[in-house]
Amino acid sequence: MSVLGEREQTAGASRASLEQLARQWEGLAPQAILVEAVRAFGQQLVLATALGPESIVLVDMLVRIWPQPQAFFLDTGLHFPETLALKDRLLERYPQLQLQVVKPLLSVEEQQVRYGERLFEHRPDQCCAMRKVEPLNRVLAPYKAWITGMRREQSPSRAEAGVVQWDSSRGMVKFNPLAFWSHKQVWSYIAEHDLPYNPLHDQGYPSIGCSPACCTAPVAVGADPRSGRWQGKSKTECGLHL
Repeated sequence: MSVLGEREQTAGASRASLEQLARQWEGLAPQAILVEAVRAFGQQLVLATALGPESIVLVDMLVRIWPQPQAFFLDTGLHFPETLALKDRLLERYPQLQLQVVKPLLSVEEQQVRYGERLFEHRPDQCCAMRKVEPLNRVLAPYKAWITGMRREQSPSRAEAGVVQWDSSRGMVKFNPLAFWSHKQVWSYIAEHDLPYNPLHDQGYPSIGCSPACCTAPVAVGADPRSGRWQGKSKTECGLHL
């Protein structure tokens, strides 16, 4: 596992070594991957949670192996009330969770004054860059590794995600312990452990982001789970995982 702790290495070497490790870990239980992540990085590791079902599962798994797991939530200022209520429910259930709430440099009102109203509709990439990507890069700066809830079946852009990989954009290790899990496996875990989740999932929202309708909308049964994100636009990702 020494490759995980090697900080002074080239990006190319990091990528190659982690790709090999990802192949070795393919099919390993997510809990086992998390154990290795915590063992290798400890306080230099953090979980990213947007309070989706995958990250709720990961929180539950982490608290079983890490006394005070570290996590962060990007509060864009545009979340659904149900999402913010879920954050409070999660902290009530897991008081040991060290959850950092990270906000953009500009409030929604300040952004509107500077860039105009409904930027999320007219220039969604710029809006995501300011309200998600910049805060993400800022909060990750002190860490050497992070954990995400990415799964391959979520979208074509995530189809090649490894259970562990090199995040070349930020020069750090990225763990995706649920990469090979199915939608059914995620929800089976939630049901088995009676975990809290966003009630919007029961109202046709398989993927939940910001609350403007152009950013998050319900989808038809059987449709692409992420088809409700940025409807009518070619945009498919907010930029956090690019």
